[in-house]
Amino acid sequence: MAESETSDLLNDEEKKFLLQLARNSIQYFLKNRKLPEIEVENQKLKQKKGAFVTLKVGGELRGCIGYPLPYKPLYRAVMEMAVAAATEDFRFPPLSEDELDSLTIEISVLTLPRKVESPSEIVIGKHGIIVRKGHHQGLLLPQVPKEYGWDLTTYLEHGCLKAGLSPDEWEKGVTLEVFEAQVFSEEDFR
Repeated sequence: MAESETSDLLNDEEKKFLLQLARNSIQYFLKNRKLPEIEVENQKLKQKKGAFVTLKVGGELRGCIGYPLPYKPLYRAVMEMAVAAATEDFRFPPLSEDELDSLTIEISVLTLPRKVESPSEIVIGKHGIIVRKGHHQGLLLPQVPKEYGWDLTTYLEHGCLKAGLSPDEWEKGVTLEVFEAQVFSEEDFR
């Protein structure tokens, strides 16, 4: 990450707070159908940041939704995206309360995306990608290709598929953007 962004890195206390906030938001929403009311004093957590929340149950993906751009204060983005990942990811049924005990939460705090001229500028494990063509857009977090053992071509193909394009569309001409992320999970603190 760029030096200005490394000063924005979260410390362990801030990471634990956000992970607990995500879990509490999901639990509260499942019971009350609304987000909890909360005030945050920490200025770093009040900065607008892009953020994704990934949910796994028994080690399997159960939801992943986020804001790619800094629309909201980080703590608020985490609350909203945790609930969205639990209840609105179209790939999965809504999370149930009895899944909470086997739920693991991961948060990715994103840097601003920047356009790249060539796929050769993408570094696996460092860069998340956004593939755009027309009104199609697909985003993959930087940890995804490492988790699945993908090479650059496979990563780009999956980015195209996520955008609703043919897998080889990246060879025909798409806009590619990269971003970095500070990724942390409840597993980091067990």
